[in-house]
Amino acid sequence: MLYFRLVFGALLAAAAVCFAMYVGTREPRWRRRGSVILKWTLVAAFGFFAVLIGERVLRLP
Repeated sequence: MLYFRLVFGALLAAAAVCFAMYVGTREPRWRRRGSVILKWTLVAAFGFFAVLIGERVLRLP
């Protein structure tokens, strides 16, 4: 769980840096990179929490 939080935080920080670079340079590649990082971070988070919820549902008596 700790590793997931660290990776999730690092990826969100990377997306924020990409969006900040876009604001500073106005180059669309930074916005695209930030969007891709953010999208896949959220997909991974939803998958992770789906597995956690699935484990709890299967464990119920």
